[in-house]
Amino acid sequence: MATLALDLIRCALRRPLPGLAAQLRMAPPGRARAPATAPDAQEAGVLLLVYPHQADLHFVLTRRTDRLGYHRGQISLPGGRREPGDADLVATALREAQEELGISAEQVDLLGALTALYIPPSNFIVQPVVGYASARPAFRPNTEEVAELIESPLRLLLDPATRQTGPLPQGGPDVPFYRIGEHVVWGATAMVLSEFEMALRNAGAG
Repeated sequence: MATLALDLIRCALRRPLPGLAAQLRMAPPGRARAPATAPDAQEAGVLLLVYPHQADLHFVLTRRTDRLGYHRGQISLPGGRREPGDADLVATALREAQEELGISAEQVDLLGALTALYIPPSNFIVQPVVGYASARPAFRPNTEEVAELIESPLRLLLDPATRQTGPLPQGGPDVPFYRIGEHVVWGATAMVLSEFEMALRNAGAG
């Protein structure tokens, strides 16, 4: 089952990506409808890691601690800003995944990349990278950055009931989000997952 699903992911990432249109399905109200960026935007990389667990393919998210400078307490993919020593944004994503969750770069088979996404509130242009680990990593969360490790079956992204719209726990207007267990995944992370979901569907999943 995992092998078939992995083959489908490889196929999905070889096809033309659904891009901005798929990202905007999960954009918060007021989000620009064009891929605008800023000349002083900082670069960042995030890792969407897929791995077998409990006879199913899973992916990992984190709940950020309240001590971080941006997006405190939000659900995110492991990742962060590019540093001078990073060869590229793939290296950034792998380094950050190791720092945040103890995922060794040697464990990760790079499958491809999704469409870069500009995040106006923090002025970051984020490059999502998709990777595969042949076994569930021995996660070691960095408690300075990670308040909670969240593992989800990949099939949940393809379940229509997972994609919802409503107010966030802190209030405010209705926003689109993914319901992953007890967690509300919205904003940039939901936009990245939305493109991944649509890429899988376009390749024949669901």
